[in-house]
Amino acid sequence: MELWAWILIIFIIGQRLVELVIAKNNEKWMKERGGIEAGGEHYKWFIYLHTLFFLCVIVEVFMKGNTLDVGFNYLYFVVFVAAQLARFWCIYSLGRFWNTKIIVLPRVALIKKGPYKYVKHPNYIIVAVELFIIPMLFGAYFSAILFPILHIILLRIRIPAEEKALASIPKI
Repeated sequence: MELWAWILIIFIIGQRLVELVIAKNNEKWMKERGGIEAGGEHYKWFIYLHTLFFLCVIVEVFMKGNTLDVGFNYLYFVVFVAAQLARFWCIYSLGRFWNTKIIVLPRVALIKKGPYKYVKHPNYIIVAVELFIIPMLFGAYFSAILFPILHIILLRIRIPAEEKALASIPKI
């Protein structure tokens, strides 16, 4: 892979690892205040999906002969950057309530600011875009098709579980 590709993939993986640390800190904070976790039985599948995603993109590039036959695509990169800005907006908007798990805090109103003011689950849309656009940046077309589909399948379990957990919060 070319240097820019390695830098980008290492940046993305590093970003995800930092987000997991933030999520773990937020989880601890919420649980110390009575936060209740829901939907834990499917969470491991998201971990598997995202881990396999990075491995597949890298393997797919190497299977093509360790070269990127696509060159740097500025349009894909602009979409990627826009997705990252939207991702940061989601995390910032939820603050201490942002998490990779479903955790609800009783007696706390549902946050409806930032992108959550316009869309109920903006982060899931952003992840779907990323699961398509990141492989496209590297010419990993199989991954660009497979992982958004797998993500949508998992969301068919995740969103109802999240909606049920959010509906269980007593109204203030």
